[in-house]
Amino acid sequence: MEPILTLESIHTFIGQFHILEGVSITVPRDKITVLLGRNGAGKTTTLKSILGLTPPRLGKVVFDGMEVQGKRAYDIANFGIGYVPEHRAVFRNLSVMENLKIAEKKRGDLERKSDFIFSLFPDLKRLYKLPGNHLSGGQQQMLAVARALVADNKLLLIDEPSEGLAPILIEQMMVAIRELSKTTTILLVEQNFIMASQLGDFFYIIDDGKTVENGKMMDLVNNADLIKRYLGVSIGKVGGVQ
Repeated sequence: MEPILTLESIHTFIGQFHILEGVSITVPRDKITVLLGRNGAGKTTTLKSILGLTPPRLGKVVFDGMEVQGKRAYDIANFGIGYVPEHRAVFRNLSVMENLKIAEKKRGDLERKSDFIFSLFPDLKRLYKLPGNHLSGGQQQMLAVARALVADNKLLLIDEPSEGLAPILIEQMMVAIRELSKTTTILLVEQNFIMASQLGDFFYIIDDGKTVENGKMMDLVNNADLIKRYLGVSIGKVGGVQ
């Protein structure tokens, strides 16, 4: 089956800085692919390059059979890519419902999706009148993910969903992402290796702006040397992270 997304040796600059120096990724349909790497490796820039927020100068971005590099971010999103940014980016003065409503691409999107969204995140239904700045960090993260679900998207780019969350909320987020993966392909950036390893079907590792390793997630879990070299964590004998 043709992959839903392919990056072919993309190079992205931010100002004078050459951030991505040849990132290549293939994202298969209906799976969770995890993008791994140390802080500053270029993971978030990769997601923004896909969306055209930091357009690549060289290379190709092919989404659903169509080259999208060089197109406007608004148009790329309308092709069917949802984005959950790092640090949530919730509109703090808008209510939960207003945050969701403005994510509509077509009139009635929220009404069609509300049952599904609130089944994943029941807290949001209870808090739908509250402004974003009255939500906890975990609730804001749920809202950020829910906002990307309002419109019909073929691919979700999710950046660091566990950041700053308590363990019980990480578990809830994992359940939600697994459920989402039944209907939508996911490209996930995640620093929490335990979460990444339990969710991902496939992985790519970025180091210094380049793709250095990729494969099946279970193969990575069983390769302690690779994990230590590129992610800086150690795997214990029973699979725990030290």
